[in-house]
Amino acid sequence: MIDAKPYPSPATFSKLDSQIGSLLSDPTTYRSIVGALQYLTWTWLDITYVANQVCQYLHAPTTVHLIAVKRILRYLKSTPTYGIHLSKGCPQLTAYCDADYVGCPDNRRSTTGFCIFLGNNLISWSSKKQQTVAHSSKKPNIGP
Repeated sequence: MIDAKPYPSPATFSKLDSQIGSLLSDPTTYRSIVGALQYLTWTWLDITYVANQVCQYLHAPTTVHLIAVKRILRYLKSTPTYGIHLSKGCPQLTAYCDADYVGCPDNRRSTTGFCIFLGNNLISWSSKKQQTVAHSSKKPNIGP
């Protein structure tokens, strides 16, 4: 990947799926690269989501998953100076959270995430797939 063309975004895929692509004959390289990507997420925060997405297919990676991993590597090549930067500022604590509803096409589970800032500095974050399938609590509108 040294001579690969840099890419401006860590991912352009919408959702990865276990049913698309053919299984890799030897998933060892895929697993090794994804493990390195997991390590990089400690300081390269902008790849956290996409690294999590490719990690979900370690048990049976396909050619489509490998293409997604290569795209992430091309992005890393184009952003060698990115990483955690801490700066002085107002010591205000701010938190954000979000979730997608039935985001995974394979098991219909939602993903929830949060991030916490101290001033302009990200100090904590998490993203995780829910353990149960999400169901809407909204009742259907029946009748006039």
